[in-house]
Amino acid sequence: MSKDNTYGVIMAGGIGSRFWPMSKSSFPKQFLDILGTGETLIQMTYQRFLKTCAKENIFVVTNEQYKDLVLEQLPDISADQVLCEPSRRNTAPCIAYAASKISTINPEANIVVAPSDHLILKTEEYINTLHKALDKSRSGEFLVTLGIKPSRPDTGYGYIQFIDDENSGDVKKVKTFTEKPEHDLAVTFIESGDFFWNSGIFIFSAKTILEAFKKHLPEVGDLFVAGNDKYNTAEEKSFIEDVYAVCKNISIDHGIMEAAENVFVVLSDFGWSDLGTWGSLYTHLDLDKKGNGVIGDEIRMYDSSNNIVNIPKGKLAVIQGLEDYIVVDTEKTLLIVRKHDEQKIKEFVTDLKSDKKDEFV
Repeated sequence: MSKDNTYGVIMAGGIGSRFWPMSKSSFPKQFLDILGTGETLIQMTYQRFLKTCAKENIFVVTNEQYKDLVLEQLPDISADQVLCEPSRRNTAPCIAYAASKISTINPEANIVVAPSDHLILKTEEYINTLHKALDKSRSGEFLVTLGIKPSRPDTGYGYIQFIDDENSGDVKKVKTFTEKPEHDLAVTFIESGDFFWNSGIFIFSAKTILEAFKKHLPEVGDLFVAGNDKYNTAEEKSFIEDVYAVCKNISIDHGIMEAAENVFVVLSDFGWSDLGTWGSLYTHLDLDKKGNGVIGDEIRMYDSSNNIVNIPKGKLAVIQGLEDYIVVDTEKTLLIVRKHDEQKIKEFVTDLKSDKKDEFV
């Protein structure tokens, strides 16, 4: 497959507050070595993109406060490949910006958009799946996403319902999108067999996605297309600042994918997790005989089971009599919370902000 017309867009502007205290607004989770492998999540995402894109065709969309972090962690890309958002406006503006800019560079571009902070365990299977999606996007005016075979009725993921045409192989026409259902509905989805998780990975030609914006979300798309003569010039930064000041905050799922009729999903199973919470990380850690998932080189567990423990390298931690807890220690912060209460972490962060403890969040 030629890489010339294939472009990658890494979305790297999120804060990842559910991964606090490791993930903070000044240093969010995509820039962290969450798994203790020696590579950060954004570095892993970039390395996967190199298998389908030339390095000069990989762009990162991030908040402008993270530009230096991106360039530090991805030294092979240039500053021109980092698209800086002056404020957070969700995924639709992010994609409209990237697609508009890329289309001025190469009108024949096929674009893969992926979050910077997801875990993919089976890289070869992922690349094969991506090739199927790219083939579909090249064959016509199609918007393509990757659906993940669900392993449980998880209420933290969006779901994609597909039309089960036996002659279509792994590439199915999308029937509906459902965002984070209640547990009983998620169980029904799993039992039906025609719902997959929404991975948040999208594939389309620049022409097709810009046409979709024009049709379904012109109030966002038109703002960015108006800057076609300013991209890749000294005027781009001030233009984008003006656009984001008035741009709608909306996801690509709500703004485009749910409304469009030309959406297809590639049924996938490549060891995916969005790593949205400490609990989702736990399912991917190597566990000891008592079910403890530990990250750190000097951790001693006694009479403890089913815990997630993250301690800085070189720091000794001795833990006794703990069950089903999350323990995370950083330079300035210690978090100890029950695993089944981890949704409260966002509340803790909100409370700290209210108390003006910004140095800790």
